[in-house]
Amino acid sequence: MWRPVSPIDGRKGKESTCGYLWNYLQNIPPMRSLSLRRGMLWWCDSCHTPVLARVCSRCSTRTREVMITPPADIRPAFPADIARINRIYSDHFGESLVPPGHLALMNKVPDPDRMEEIIVGGGVVGSIKYLPAESRWEAIPRPQASVFMAPRKKFVVVDNGAIPSIQQEGASVLAPGLIEIEQSVARGDEVFVLDEKYAVVAVGRAKVDAHEAEQMERGAVVRTRRNFPSTCTRGEATWDDAVGASLGVLEEQEAEAISFIRDVTARNPLPVNVSYSGGKDSLATLILVTKALGPVPMLFADTGLEFPETCHNIEEVSHAFGSPVVRAYGGDAFWKAFEEHGPPAVDFRWCCRTAKLNPVESVIREHWGECLSFIGQRKYESFRRMASGRVWRNPHLKRQLSAAPIHHWTALQVWLYLFRENAPYNPLYESGLDRIGCFMCPSSDVAVLRQIEVSHPALWKQWSSRLEEWQKERGLPDSWRGEARWRMKGVPVEEDYNC
Repeated sequence: MWRPVSPIDGRKGKESTCGYLWNYLQNIPPMRSLSLRRGMLWWCDSCHTPVLARVCSRCSTRTREVMITPPADIRPAFPADIARINRIYSDHFGESLVPPGHLALMNKVPDPDRMEEIIVGGGVVGSIKYLPAESRWEAIPRPQASVFMAPRKKFVVVDNGAIPSIQQEGASVLAPGLIEIEQSVARGDEVFVLDEKYAVVAVGRAKVDAHEAEQMERGAVVRTRRNFPSTCTRGEATWDDAVGASLGVLEEQEAEAISFIRDVTARNPLPVNVSYSGGKDSLATLILVTKALGPVPMLFADTGLEFPETCHNIEEVSHAFGSPVVRAYGGDAFWKAFEEHGPPAVDFRWCCRTAKLNPVESVIREHWGECLSFIGQRKYESFRRMASGRVWRNPHLKRQLSAAPIHHWTALQVWLYLFRENAPYNPLYESGLDRIGCFMCPSSDVAVLRQIEVSHPALWKQWSSRLEEWQKERGLPDSWRGEARWRMKGVPVEEDYNC
């Protein structure tokens, strides 16, 4: 049910009538209403790697399909991701989840802030979920996690007679069937349910704490969670192995993209460039365009809000591919507009027009008059992009004809291609960021903003001080800034500026 609040916005113009971001996001349909996605990921139990096809190119064996939650834009878990996952699970259960040497994938799923499924051994073994109100990550395991870990805390042991109803009917753990409850269990905790031999039979959330459970004679102790069953196998592998396992698909998708680039270029005799953001998708696009046409200019929208790592990557990639950089400088346009509009919001992204589109339009007019830009846009990034074609004109950039060679690629396809090419990708990805853009983008999750606050304190201090000035001038509560409520003005309307 929608729960409106009195809007506190502080911006000039019409007031919001729908409240804050959190209230909007609380109305997202629950995940159980989503169907699991098929035909997106397979696993080779011989090579212990993810595969993009039904047959492994490395060992020629038939692969096993992995069921995941849509939109299924899977990405590799880098060492920093795995360290965070293991820290979260170890803090809660006393044991790490991802073993050394095992490949892991992450799948961002619908959530009020950020939640990612964790895939190890060819199955979803759990998730991590960020809780903004508590400023912490929560571990949400699945029974398959027991293939890789044995909980040392946060578990209950049940009578074997209760197991059939728990596993087959999703019944709760009731007090009469409880044999043991680990003493650190508190109300609301995620817990493992074990049989009398301490084997995992289910997972769920504690309804009471350990002390209360020990006094109970009836009632529910743990509400169990029914998960889609999946197979998991242990085995070490490398990302080079994963590239080899999907080599056939990678070669096919490269050939198709190159053919597309040449065809679009032939049909539209315009000056060509690649819109480069410092992200993985634009890097893959640049590689493909270079293979299809030779070196072309990189069109970079320098908003003045970029990460230092992104600026360094622009120069590194330009040198590596012999592509000159054509910069569209935003200058101080963002900060001047901030004085009038306040911080940009998910549904009020004046920043894209001011700091990016207007400068890009000017540069295109000055350098080419009109141009054909190849853009690293993918349909799995958003619902709007899923409905978009591969060639289009942005109504805000009428001098630019845009084309997307990797429109049908998933994030995993992009990453395996970059690994195969040994491409110089932005190191920010290895820190756990999955999208690269302006450091304080309002479309970012609170989890990401908190991470950036720690990893880039100088940048964040600059932003936080401007937010604080706006807050105090308009008498807004501390929660407006502290809880990142500045990110939402009213009802979000998905609009794509290629940000």
